[in-house]
Amino acid sequence: MPGVHSLILKRLALHPLRVAAVDDRRAYRGIELVLGALHAARAIERTGAPGPVGIMVPTSAAFPIAALGAWMLGRPIVPLNYLLKRDELQYVIDDSGLECLVSATPMLEHLGYTPNCAHLLKLDELDTKRVPKLRLPSPTPDDDLACLLYTSGTSGRPKGAELTYANLRANVEQILGWVDFSARDVMLGVLPQFHSFGLTVLTHIPLATGMKIVYTARFVPQRIVKLFREHRPTVFVGIPSMYGALLSVKGATPDDFKSLRYAVSGGEPLSDDVAARFKERFGVTIAEGYGMTECSPVTHWCRPQEYHPHSVGLPIPRVEQRIVDIATDAVLPEGEEGELRLRGPNVMRGYHKLPDATAATFDADGFLRTGDMAKIGPAGHLFITGRIKEMLIVGGENVFPREIEEVLESHPSVGASGVVGLRDPVRGEVPIAFIELAEGEAFDEGALKAICRERLAGYKVPREVRVLDELPRNGTGKVLRRKLKDLLAGGAAAG
Repeated sequence: MPGVHSLILKRLALHPLRVAAVDDRRAYRGIELVLGALHAARAIERTGAPGPVGIMVPTSAAFPIAALGAWMLGRPIVPLNYLLKRDELQYVIDDSGLECLVSATPMLEHLGYTPNCAHLLKLDELDTKRVPKLRLPSPTPDDDLACLLYTSGTSGRPKGAELTYANLRANVEQILGWVDFSARDVMLGVLPQFHSFGLTVLTHIPLATGMKIVYTARFVPQRIVKLFREHRPTVFVGIPSMYGALLSVKGATPDDFKSLRYAVSGGEPLSDDVAARFKERFGVTIAEGYGMTECSPVTHWCRPQEYHPHSVGLPIPRVEQRIVDIATDAVLPEGEEGELRLRGPNVMRGYHKLPDATAATFDADGFLRTGDMAKIGPAGHLFITGRIKEMLIVGGENVFPREIEEVLESHPSVGASGVVGLRDPVRGEVPIAFIELAEGEAFDEGALKAICRERLAGYKVPREVRVLDELPRNGTGKVLRRKLKDLLAGGAAAG
């Protein structure tokens, strides 16, 4: 079966003069993306470097050009997170065995250094004046590696999830079998394409469908509203903090968002406060979805007609879900909380060079252990309740950080929060909260503790609330609780 790149190339070739993508630099017709990919393929081929091809570019049409170029040669890609520190980025380059890296001069200037890689190609320096060598995509067996996608590393060194051509194509087909996208849609995207969310939903889906995709490299709320006014997107996919930031744009009106058919939130739980204010101010219902890098990534998508608060929706076609008791491995009935496990054609083949970690990630029935606590509600709707590894045990009671964060973020002074555990000789652990203040708000620890006491059991109330200028986040905006634990370990001073 052909890979997802063949679907994209066929779609672009069928409508060569239609605008397929727009980014911060220019608009690209279908034929221009194909020609760009052919130039990239030739440049990669001429390096003589074997193995995977690294891609490090900002959110733009440059990413599909580089990826399609590599895939035309039958070479897997490694999307590189340019937000990593130098040593972290070099770890990924070395671990993946990269000898060829595709980037661009402005990207490297922004990075401030040149990564150590045998061959560095700059897209802006390619000779694109000549007609490129025409070629058909190399045959790619379903089980061959298509993408080595490194996890965000929220709990240690990132691991490379090995996604096959079959995995990537399956996830595109699953999504398109679930959501009624068409070539008439317009998608607006700002998520980084080095992340699984941005790779599949903002790159593969629009280009394989034929819809126009509008990219912008940086999330600037005022600019996003301007792009809404200019392009009238029908689909916007973001993370909760993006929707919260859009509420800060004073001149934004319901008319700016009236073109939307799908407003999707993922990456982390959407707070009640942001969801309610977005609906009240703009008349837009934000629906949540769920996925993991290891699942290519989408497994659940809450369609507007099936909206339930806090639900990430139903499993998309061919995804099997079960909830398992974390102590006994027994499969639990509807309504009971346990670990979410998933199985489907979009699930990775394993972790790169980590056979023990791979074996530990799959259970005896071939289900992926997600590490997420969840429960299945009426009609199969999934509700994520926390992370097993982030679960605190306070005086023998299980406490999930997100439950506390939800309460904190309902207070008008809190823009975002992260809760971690501090070792305690009496209670085992106690919760400590870190917050970012909402714009123009003052810090009142007493008021925040009071609202927690009103709505939470006593053992769940944070011992301390500390304020930071910015919470540590990964490339998609997810709060890194590991970094917050490092602050605790380092004895960071309060506020």
